[in-house]
Amino acid sequence: MSYLVLARKYRPRTFGEMVGQEHVVQALTNALTQQRLHHAYMFTGTRGVGKTTVSRILAKSLNCTGADGQGGITATPCGVCPACQDIDSGRFPDYTELDAASNRGVDEVQGLLEQAVYKPVQGRFKVFMIDEVHMLTNTAFNAMLKTLEEPPEYLKFVLATTDPQKVPVTVLSRCLQFNLRPMAPETVGEHLARVLEQEGVTAEPQALRLLSRAARGSMRDALSLTDQAIAFGSGQLQEAAVRQMLGAVDRSHVFTLIDALARGDGRIVVQTVDTLREHGLSAASTLEEMSGVLQRMAVQQVVQGDAGAQADDPEALETTRLAQLLPADETQLLYSICLHGRADLGLAPDEYAALTMVLLRLLAFKSAGQAPAAEKKTLKAAEQPARSAPARAVDAPTQGVPPVPSTPLVEPASANTPDEAPPLAESAENASFKAVQEQAVAVNEDAPALPEPAPPAYSEPVDTTSAPTAESAPPVEKPRAMPQDAPAAMAAETSPPSVVRLAMRTPETLECSPETELEPEPAVVVAEPAPPSLPVRQASEPSARTAPDPAAARAGAPLVASAEGDVWQAAVQQLVDAQAIAALVRELALQSQLVARDGDHWQLRVQQTSLNQPTTRERLRAALQAAGLARQITVEVGRVSDSPALRNAQAATERQRQAEEIVRSDPYVQQLVRDFDARIVTGSIKPV
Repeated sequence: MSYLVLARKYRPRTFGEMVGQEHVVQALTNALTQQRLHHAYMFTGTRGVGKTTVSRILAKSLNCTGADGQGGITATPCGVCPACQDIDSGRFPDYTELDAASNRGVDEVQGLLEQAVYKPVQGRFKVFMIDEVHMLTNTAFNAMLKTLEEPPEYLKFVLATTDPQKVPVTVLSRCLQFNLRPMAPETVGEHLARVLEQEGVTAEPQALRLLSRAARGSMRDALSLTDQAIAFGSGQLQEAAVRQMLGAVDRSHVFTLIDALARGDGRIVVQTVDTLREHGLSAASTLEEMSGVLQRMAVQQVVQGDAGAQADDPEALETTRLAQLLPADETQLLYSICLHGRADLGLAPDEYAALTMVLLRLLAFKSAGQAPAAEKKTLKAAEQPARSAPARAVDAPTQGVPPVPSTPLVEPASANTPDEAPPLAESAENASFKAVQEQAVAVNEDAPALPEPAPPAYSEPVDTTSAPTAESAPPVEKPRAMPQDAPAAMAAETSPPSVVRLAMRTPETLECSPETELEPEPAVVVAEPAPPSLPVRQASEPSARTAPDPAAARAGAPLVASAEGDVWQAAVQQLVDAQAIAALVRELALQSQLVARDGDHWQLRVQQTSLNQPTTRERLRAALQAAGLARQITVEVGRVSDSPALRNAQAATERQRQAEEIVRSDPYVQQLVRDFDARIVTGSIKPV
């Protein structure tokens, strides 16, 4: 008598014997009990989780007649009636299994569907089971769509696939889909223990754990490996034999590696890898086992006392010890290194050398990631005073003259003359400042008079209420570090200030009450005397620097509003809104001024001769007549002081001014200008 493998011998024959798929069993059992049966079912999941088994049990439930031959649809098939026995043996005429991997064409599917028109021969239902349905061609899928959507009442479809993403959505929408999940190692181990008990085979618990993990969620793979292990161990399942058969690494080597990595002992790591090489153990299996142990360690580090949940596991104590020895961040790092290191094994000429490099990677990160931390903090502390020292100039005096670096303000000197000023201590900072001042003075004396430069886009607004004017401002004393041979004009008290820059005020120069809180680096406006060879430029208000509108420039004279201008503005706006004028006619209307009205005759004036053309005038007259405004118009050439174009330009200028004022008065913008030496580009401000 031929031997029947365990995977076929112990295939479940009822829903009660199914293992690990309770969600599918419960749904199908309730549907059979309540007679709420769908016409098409689809079972998805990885290999060996019970897709074909469920379809056969479902077919038996639909066609079971009971032991007495009087039974009906049931969720517990008897297994002794002719229908149940024939389905188990694979010779029931009304149950058809089609392997779509080898019968994937439209002809095979059409041959199957031709049988759908005939009623069942022996059973209650015809059941078409198509395995690996995702292998069918698109033409085959299209051929079965209509029958799959509206089959006869005696026909049921059961589709099974391991890759549902390849099944067209038109097929998925016609089926009731169930996803069979991979089984946990504990579930697989319990089922193997029951099978081996019935077979009378002794097995060590650790051997069953190895087989359960090697199955990777597939019960069929677990039973096949068990068959192989029984043959390998001469009817017994021992841990050493199963480990040797699977090529699995002994967990003792894994624990040794993790312990050495936790203590930073690279010598033990290299010696352990050499031991794995001598025994011919797989490097990939080593990293896989390490990943499993590290995952359990990470869980125990987060969930305290989790090791007690597996008190029967002899490795739990060692895992707990390592979880306390290795920091949580290094556990996560080592876990990631082990996962990604498996991809490096195939790239190296020697997998054990690659394994060594993967394991030593954690030691490299540890040695390189701890020492420089103190170095970084030291550098950061050393750079702190240097970052607050420099001050930035906001507005250079003129082109061609290098800006003098700003320094903390110095207390003004007394009434002493420059010759009587007491000398300062020659520090490195004073010496540097003196050299730069002498260079700037020399450049100022030799520089030719330059024309006034264009005003900047924006400068810090000056408080005119508190800032002294040229007549009332007290003389600004020179710093003590100013060289004595500077030109007399540089110290003249009557010269108006022409250079405005921002200097960083230091706490020593601030005069404030004790409760006043000092800002980190507040800015103060300093007025410096202008060099004699440079032209004096007075600071202007931001609104005065606004560029004129192009429309206003074309219109000519400034706007002088009049009552006739109000009438003409309303008339032109009416024509524009009605789209009665366009192109040159609209331009003539916008640039014209209504001078006088005499009944239906209006007299206009335009400044551009090119707009005063007969055709353009006639079109404007026709538009005004159609609007009921004027029958005749006369257009003369002259200076225009009130036109719709001038009014629109004035309105646009006012909107632009208001938009700029909103931006400048915004507290956040003012903080940016003050803290980061920012400048507002007025051309980028667009009113809404």
